[in-house]
Amino acid sequence: MTPSKFIPTLPAFALILTGCVSLPANKASVREVPARFDATPPPVPQIATSLRELFSDSGLNSYLSRATQANPDLKASAARLEESGFNTRSSRSPLLPSISANGNGFRSQSNSSGQGFDAGTFDAQRFSANLDVQWELDVWGRIRAGVTAASQDQLAAQADYRSALQSISAQTAQAYFQLIGATRRVDLARRRQASFESTFNLVDRRFEIGSGNLGDVSLAKTDVETAKARLAELTNLRNQASRLLGALIGGYPDSSRSASSWPSLNRRVAAGIPSSLLRNRPDIDAAYQRIRAADARVKVAHASLFPSFSLTGSTGRQSSELSDLTNSDFNVWSIAGNLTAPLFNGGALRAELGAANARAKTAVAEYHSTVITALREVEDALGSEGLLAAREAALVKALAAAKNAESQIQRNYESGLVEILTLLDTQRRAFLTEEALILVRELRYQNRVTLALALGKAY
Repeated sequence: MTPSKFIPTLPAFALILTGCVSLPANKASVREVPARFDATPPPVPQIATSLRELFSDSGLNSYLSRATQANPDLKASAARLEESGFNTRSSRSPLLPSISANGNGFRSQSNSSGQGFDAGTFDAQRFSANLDVQWELDVWGRIRAGVTAASQDQLAAQADYRSALQSISAQTAQAYFQLIGATRRVDLARRRQASFESTFNLVDRRFEIGSGNLGDVSLAKTDVETAKARLAELTNLRNQASRLLGALIGGYPDSSRSASSWPSLNRRVAAGIPSSLLRNRPDIDAAYQRIRAADARVKVAHASLFPSFSLTGSTGRQSSELSDLTNSDFNVWSIAGNLTAPLFNGGALRAELGAANARAKTAVAEYHSTVITALREVEDALGSEGLLAAREAALVKALAAAKNAESQIQRNYESGLVEILTLLDTQRRAFLTEEALILVRELRYQNRVTLALALGKAY
């Protein structure tokens, strides 16, 4: 059979080999979500569209700027995004012909002698310079599907970077509020220690003049030492909060950072409706792009079952003299078509197709899980908004009542109307209530950040 008769039969041969192979359906799907969030946030006068607008605090914004510029985890995410761009560019290269240049030369010499032959020397040499071209014809779309997969991976990496940017911003804001809360609790612990020392001095003076007893002095001394221990504990927690904030902004994690004033809580981010969350959350976007990438890789695995076609060509010059390589009379060229069809490989290609389908199913399940998690995070944050506000309002009233009781009991003790235990218990209750108020206020700020992050507006 001549080559001209053989070449037209290649497509028919390919169809025979792959006639019973069918391309699997697209695996991407989006689950329906409710028309509104179940939790209802409390009304506030101002709406912010980003974390930086949410509190309008210059100190916080300064830390946020430093974190987005120097956080090492964010830099790593940016590097992965850069890598994905090069991977996408690399995946496109097989769509174009591959051209390479080569040159070679050789020279050989042999000596021969023997009976019936005259001794002689044989020399041979040849030089060549060529351009080689190779191009795979993407008949079944395998290369294009690979490009699609790499492009979707790049889009997923972009979404991952946005998600990392929001996550680092939210962590920085929460660490900032943790530092404020810890600093205020340290200040409270110092006031508590000073208050108990004052009470101890009062009890000690009464003991010295004979109107008190040694047991009262011991009780007052116990509270003083307990307050000192609590101050040391809270100072350590405050220093840890400072180190955490330092690490998040890419600096040295020391205890030198300070923050003590709560910003305004008059702003919040609008929750919108659940369907808008699918567009705003970068992690949901990343999960969806991975579904599309997995689908494209199913097509790659499917197309690998088909024969591959490629063209190779070469042009250049060859001669036994090096100087002849500049002479066009010594041009040579060649062109060839190649067909490679998988006949038997132990089921490896079919197994890869099945694995690609399984990875696509995994991507769909992970997307579903990401959406559900996002919706739950928003519902939790919205639900906590009102409950924490109500808890804070109750603690404000409780603290006012505790301070009034402390003042009254203090006067009664100095008048000899109550025992020292009553005074100490009242003081403890007032300080515990104030510390609980600081903790709840910190939780409100951190929950507001959590809500911004859950809504995809943490930057």
